[in-house]
Amino acid sequence: MRRREFILALGGAAACPFAVHAQQPAMPVIGLLSIRSADTDARLLMPFRQGLSEGGFAEGRNVAIEYRYAQGQPGRLPALAADLIRRQVSLIVTTGGAQAALAAKAATTTIPIVFTVGADPVGAGIVKSLNRPGGNLTGVTTSYDEAAPKRLGLLREILPRAAVIGVLVNPNDPITANTETNDMRRAGRSIGQQIEILQAGTERDIEAAFARLIDMRADALVVAPDALFATQAHQLVALAARHAIPTLYWRRELVEAGGLMSYGSSLAEALRVVGVYAGRVLKGEKPGDLPVQQPTKFELVVNVKAAKGIGLTIPESFLARADEVIEADEVIE
Repeated sequence: MRRREFILALGGAAACPFAVHAQQPAMPVIGLLSIRSADTDARLLMPFRQGLSEGGFAEGRNVAIEYRYAQGQPGRLPALAADLIRRQVSLIVTTGGAQAALAAKAATTTIPIVFTVGADPVGAGIVKSLNRPGGNLTGVTTSYDEAAPKRLGLLREILPRAAVIGVLVNPNDPITANTETNDMRRAGRSIGQQIEILQAGTERDIEAAFARLIDMRADALVVAPDALFATQAHQLVALAARHAIPTLYWRRELVEAGGLMSYGSSLAEALRVVGVYAGRVLKGEKPGDLPVQQPTKFELVVNVKAAKGIGLTIPESFLARADEVIEADEVIE
């Protein structure tokens, strides 16, 4: 995969060497708050650590990290955030969506917070503005204004006769769910495409959503960005294959797990930038002075094996535009 760049002016003063007999300061501690699970985040956190290393920080050498996972249950986030506050961490990093960032924001106004979210952080009430977020927060958003029409357009390119397209959202994340619902309906109306919204907040709900897709004879499915859906990647991919429903995801990791295709920005790159920002904050920069970073590059990933498995032929002209074509699926560990 070609590396996707975010525009970021790297900086921060280098740490001054200590005198030989000077008392060494306590090792800073980063509290990492994720709505996902440890298993889901294991691979994703590698670029975060890379970003930290670019600022001269290495876990276990000169920075410690305390991990807190909500296991896909948003209701656990406030207690986990409070636990990190009691631990007196130097910095909180949140990942997995706006709910994690909002839980951290509600827990402290003094400890710096660096987030990655898939929603508009201004609209979600996380920061005041992108250029000067203010307060004790900054971070990265992977959202962009034209996501809905672009994803819908890609599906219609390979399925020009699609009558009904479903959109799967998680009602437990109302910020993202409402945004995706409104954006997809608006995009559908603009081109005369029937859009049906399906909701799933649990593993069982996902099964029921696919049963409803079959009942309504939907021709395709768009899966909205959500931590639950990332955690249940294999379930989603297996159901889409079993029912032969062409499905478009927001992240390449689901295509690597056997899904049909994805279009979106790189979460790995977003987390690398979060790591860079975390290093800068640890060196003394104020989060509120660091602009929230936005994606500037996007990738289309197509899994040809998945297409063949559901009897779908993807035009060569479409494949030629893809950033990556996967011939054989790679399972997410």
